[in-house]
Amino acid sequence: MSDSAPASIKERVREQFAASPTDYVRSQTHASGPDLVRMVELAHPTENDVLLDVATGGGHVARVFGPLVGRVVVADFTLPMLRAAMAFLTSSGLDAVSGVAADAESLPFATGSFDLVTCRIAPHHFPRPDRFVAEVARALEPGGRFALIDSTVPDGVLGVFFNRFEKVRDPSHVRSLTIAEWTDLIRSSGLSLQPTESFRKRHDFDDWTARSRTTPEAKAELTEMMRSIGPDAEEQFEARWQDNRLVSFSDVKTLFLGTRAR
Repeated sequence: MSDSAPASIKERVREQFAASPTDYVRSQTHASGPDLVRMVELAHPTENDVLLDVATGGGHVARVFGPLVGRVVVADFTLPMLRAAMAFLTSSGLDAVSGVAADAESLPFATGSFDLVTCRIAPHHFPRPDRFVAEVARALEPGGRFALIDSTVPDGVLGVFFNRFEKVRDPSHVRSLTIAEWTDLIRSSGLSLQPTESFRKRHDFDDWTARSRTTPEAKAELTEMMRSIGPDAEEQFEARWQDNRLVSFSDVKTLFLGTRAR
């Protein structure tokens, strides 16, 4: 990847999310789910923890973790998104929270600043996820925990298909990784890794495309892509149809929990 490619990708991400920040605050797909519940259970937040939520989006992870920790820092690359998240969090009654505009691949924090770092449903927009994981590991204090949830894809043809499908919907999508790829990145950063847990997540097609302001032409292309992939692949994504219209489909979110050695 050339030096200019990550910069252009990041600018595309900024433009995409700056256009609709409140849609992500209101999104029930992001606001709840068994993956978020399990993230809290495995991360074991305590009242002494200082938490960093990277690529906070609508602020939903911080909203859930906030009452359970001592202090929260939310970071996002897109300033309008960060402002929307901060407004949401303060209106939710979360007082010990501050916001920082930050690139996930170059975090502006001292080494060992945080007891807990979280990131949920965002890294598929990062051009260099290896740098992101290395920055998280650096920002954690010894014994600190890293709780990550993102879309994951199967190896091979189905993984390639789903990344193409996502990119037609949202041009700021870079790539969803496989579980094995995330496992290698986290362990290579020096963090130990607990067994992963995966969750099926169903998406209403109209809501999923509206949030990204997908054009009618792109929606038609997505529908045809899902229709034409064949029964085995359609079963993989649990596509549901009504009168030849794609109503919903499922993808997979995987939860990873890494720990920095003491």
